[in-house]
Amino acid sequence: MPNDNKVVTRFAPSPTGFLHIGGVRTAIYSYLFAKKHGGEFILRIEDTDKKREVAGSIEHIIESLHWLNIDWDYGPDKPGSFGSCKQSERLDIYRQYAKNLLEKGMAYPDPYTTQEVEAFKEAAMAEKRPFLFREHRPETFAEWDGNQPLRFKVPEIKRYHWHDGVRGDLEAGEEMLDDFIILKADGFPTYNFAHIVDDYEMGVTHVMRGEEFISSTPKFLSLYDALEIPYPKLVTLPPIMGPDGKKKLSKRDGAKDILDYRADGYLPEAMFNFLALIGWNPGGEQEIFKLNELIELFSIDKIQRGGGAFNIEKLDWMNRQHLQALSEEEWFEYIKNALPESLTKASQYSEDRLQKLIPTIKERVSNAKEIEAAAEAGEYDFAFSKPEVALTMLTWKNDTDINQVLPRLSEALAVLKNTEFTSSENIKESLWSLAEKLGKGELLWPLRVALTGKEKSPDPFIVAYILGKEETLTRIQNACDKIKT
Repeated sequence: MPNDNKVVTRFAPSPTGFLHIGGVRTAIYSYLFAKKHGGEFILRIEDTDKKREVAGSIEHIIESLHWLNIDWDYGPDKPGSFGSCKQSERLDIYRQYAKNLLEKGMAYPDPYTTQEVEAFKEAAMAEKRPFLFREHRPETFAEWDGNQPLRFKVPEIKRYHWHDGVRGDLEAGEEMLDDFIILKADGFPTYNFAHIVDDYEMGVTHVMRGEEFISSTPKFLSLYDALEIPYPKLVTLPPIMGPDGKKKLSKRDGAKDILDYRADGYLPEAMFNFLALIGWNPGGEQEIFKLNELIELFSIDKIQRGGGAFNIEKLDWMNRQHLQALSEEEWFEYIKNALPESLTKASQYSEDRLQKLIPTIKERVSNAKEIEAAAEAGEYDFAFSKPEVALTMLTWKNDTDINQVLPRLSEALAVLKNTEFTSSENIKESLWSLAEKLGKGELLWPLRVALTGKEKSPDPFIVAYILGKEETLTRIQNACDKIKT
């Protein structure tokens, strides 16, 4: 029941498929607002439409929110004093409220068949007027036997005025009020009825939802009035738009399952941070926030009215910023998990080399998908497999004969035999005077090719450090031997 001293919010998804971006942001805002005020956050599963329910969806919702580090005070796994947080397990409660409306003359059994209702709708369409069921309301009602749909009898046709936490004062007229089904023939409630009963029973003080519910608000308010329960505070969230900001985000623009972003290597902290700022701005220039900072700063009055764009480039940038905060151990696991098996099973794969490769990888990537793509393109092959060195690649710009390369590689080999491979900087320092004597390109180009077999790679000092002294010397010697033969 309502508690005037405590903020209570809820996220109430239906288990009818994947959890999309808009729904996740609703959960984020509801969670932040409750935690900001020391209140409670409820995860309620609205599973009354059994025909559309998708197996595994409830587990998917829970997994998605847990990935984002959103926990709940009450949920499908944590019932409260009000009972279960799954609507399918609250049918007796809805029936009790429905009987209350029946006793007050504010509900009646639907006397029409589906075909008759369709005929009413077709007639209204032919006459180019809106269909209103209340215009076909029977004068007398049969006693409800529990096997028919039960309709709410809108008590008063009037203009409704209400205050929205984001949109301000709103109003709608009589055309939005109608008799609607509250209990279906199968005994399950409709959304229009169940969510109002549950919000009251669970003490929800603030309801955050999308703008598509604005047009339905008058009929919700009429039901609140009939049940003689107070309105919660209504907060309409702005839509999430596509990258161009002109239309709502679609699958084509990136509106995919939230866990697909996890699979692509986006960090939960980055995803939470990114979604929180689509439609809400705390002010100032800061864009990277930790969870405790978002809780401290969040307020309804900073939620914007207009839609915010979902920009994947911005998400990549934000993920990169959060990645930089990872420890070396976390980076190691992140990169290792992103590498395809073809690399981790390569003949020269070692965790030592991977550890040395990390600085080269992390300065360039925004997510794990980019690491995987780079690996599949062969960018990291040099670290874990012996290269195939083409002699024609070893020559520099002015070389006319491959034999001109041999003495340069031989001198580099001699220098490196007496070099400590403690860092790439140390290797560079050992070779630099030789490079200045022979020509930087003349030495460093064939050295790069000998070590990697590629035209593009990290500089040869970094490559040598990653490979280690023994393998570096072996690869240079192999290139020399290939030139000789």
